[in-house]
Amino acid sequence: MPTPRRRQDERASLRASLIGSLRRQGFRVRNNKILPPDNVTKGALRHLHREAIGHRRQTARRRLERREPELLSCIASGQEVVPDQVAPKLIQVERGSTYEWLFRYVSLHWSIPVSSGYGRRLRFLVMDEANGRLIGIIGLGDPVFSVAARDNWVGWSFQARRERLRNVMEAFILGAVPPYSMLLCGKLVAMLVCSEEVRSAFARKYGQRASLIQERTNDSRLAMVSTASALGRSSVYNRITYGGRTLYRTVGFTGGWGEFHFANGLYAKLFEFATRNCTPTAKHKGWGTGFRNRREVVRKCLAEIGLSDELMNHGVARELFVVPMAQNTNEFLRGEHVRLRWFHQTAAELFAYFRERWLLPRSERDGRWEGFDRRDYSLWSNGISNADE
Repeated sequence: MPTPRRRQDERASLRASLIGSLRRQGFRVRNNKILPPDNVTKGALRHLHREAIGHRRQTARRRLERREPELLSCIASGQEVVPDQVAPKLIQVERGSTYEWLFRYVSLHWSIPVSSGYGRRLRFLVMDEANGRLIGIIGLGDPVFSVAARDNWVGWSFQARRERLRNVMEAFILGAVPPYSMLLCGKLVAMLVCSEEVRSAFARKYGQRASLIQERTNDSRLAMVSTASALGRSSVYNRITYGGRTLYRTVGFTGGWGEFHFANGLYAKLFEFATRNCTPTAKHKGWGTGFRNRREVVRKCLAEIGLSDELMNHGVARELFVVPMAQNTNEFLRGEHVRLRWFHQTAAELFAYFRERWLLPRSERDGRWEGFDRRDYSLWSNGISNADE
């Protein structure tokens, strides 16, 4: 059993490592609070995420580097893309499949560190059937229980949110890869989230499963998807319309709380420390034992080593969006309506609109996509290329 002096030294060492990590990332630490750079451009925000992204890539390297040539073959070079022949197809990603390796590999190129999602997960690749290459990816997971801007938009009471949050999913990753991103296909991928195919996939996967907490069959209706921009205000989700309505509705910004700035090599030390010294929050027996999530680990560690949980307020606000899947999404989520009046829109219909509205005009106006070389997408040999946002 460690002596009091040894525990004190361990706390001091972890505290110093944590503050040093924050400063390396570009944060300023003042009076138990952190401040982002004064000039919060998208470039500055990318710099804040750089250490966490680098750690994720290094961790994944052991499993993915040997697969990289095969995975790169799924990325198109510009000359392989013929805009008027693009034919997107949604492919659901199953655990342990080759598609899962591709999904993980592409996620490592994002401008922010991407989690694997919480609880329920529904993942898709968007492939171009014309050439067999990847257009983009969609990752949906369980939403956070409390998000002020989202909850205010719905008009939720605590009890209604508790009952109907299971009818909501959150897009934890969403976008296109080059060269399709240069053809505005980030908007296409975002539109496909609204498709009947995604809604049906949710119903198939989760409709017959019993809830661990409420011990009853889950409601299989996906009434809404929420998401947040990668870097500040979004240039992808804004102004996406279909059928005369806005698909992605902005509801505000996040409060700047989270744990991405601990999502580097330091997090393993925090988790190890928490396992030895902190008590997990009491949970329902169906969830098993252990900590609820990464945020709980960080919060409890901060308290144990004498730092304020204000350090979790990184100050990086992200624009929040909601995607209603039905005409009466709000009323349904509030418990006022029993049935949903769906917006019926297939992936083919959404793409047909996108093709004429964005894809073909962009391809004629800006030809940079033609010069893209898939080798520039390599992580471990020929450089790095960021995704759409």
